[in-house]
Amino acid sequence: MPGAIESRLAQLGVTLPDAPTPAANYVPYIRVGGMVHVSGQISSAPDGIITGKLGADMDVEAGAAAARSCAIALLAQCKAACGGDIDRLQRVVKLTGFVNSTGDFTDQPKVINGASDFLVEVLGDAGRHARSAVSAASLPFGVAVEIEAIFLVA
Repeated sequence: MPGAIESRLAQLGVTLPDAPTPAANYVPYIRVGGMVHVSGQISSAPDGIITGKLGADMDVEAGAAAARSCAIALLAQCKAACGGDIDRLQRVVKLTGFVNSTGDFTDQPKVINGASDFLVEVLGDAGRHARSAVSAASLPFGVAVEIEAIFLVA
């Protein structure tokens, strides 16, 4: 039987995928005490990665949707770190969001809001977090967004 978080995700029409495997020589997450540090998750959709450059060929709305996809992958990694029980997640502590954007694009916070808003929608106050949203001249594979996270878990 699904727990409270997966039930809320289902209400939103979201099923957590299997946690993505690393694309290089790193681990997807590290648990240190009650904290889970999740490596950067790239923007992706069921048909592949979401590429683009904000301020050039992608608008803020599409960037926010890409950031939302990163948040889903972050939750999938957190679930894996919790042995499959996502209800052990107590709080989102911090997000660091990287936005593939042009030098004159300044709406990185609006893009990363796609992830922040989704986490609050799923977790309520436990989804509110500290955050950074920064520009990157490019990201791996040309993805639009990459986000890493720190979670507090039981």
